[in-house]
Amino acid sequence: MKLISDRETQKRAARFLIVGGTSFCVQVATMKLFSLGLGTDVAFTLAFLCSSATHYTLNRFWALPSARADTWRQLREYLGTVAISWVINFGVFHLCLDVIGLEKTWATAVAVPPSTIVVFLLLNYRVFRAKTVGPKG
Repeated sequence: MKLISDRETQKRAARFLIVGGTSFCVQVATMKLFSLGLGTDVAFTLAFLCSSATHYTLNRFWALPSARADTWRQLREYLGTVAISWVINFGVFHLCLDVIGLEKTWATAVAVPPSTIVVFLLLNYRVFRAKTVGPKG
């Protein structure tokens, strides 16, 4: 597939995965912290929000730099992507927790990967799309 073989897309994907790993660590750490005094769903959602704030900041300014000047629209699109990601994550989290019987931390860990591809495609090709290079001539 041409999109994946493009060198710039490969670099952006590698940086995206680093950001994802960092955001994942934030989510697991805050899930453990919030689970000490809050219910499971509230703790999961707050941890997801902390992770998403980390994810947005690192992607916007490092992993997926964008030439877009419409920052507020871009933020709204990012929040839409986060909502899609939350639905996928929350569904898988509860599948792992309630059906499979995993512990909360493991259920959180397993919930992250399923949405990664969808989120990368939305962020890379829509929200934080790369700077376009004009025709050479």
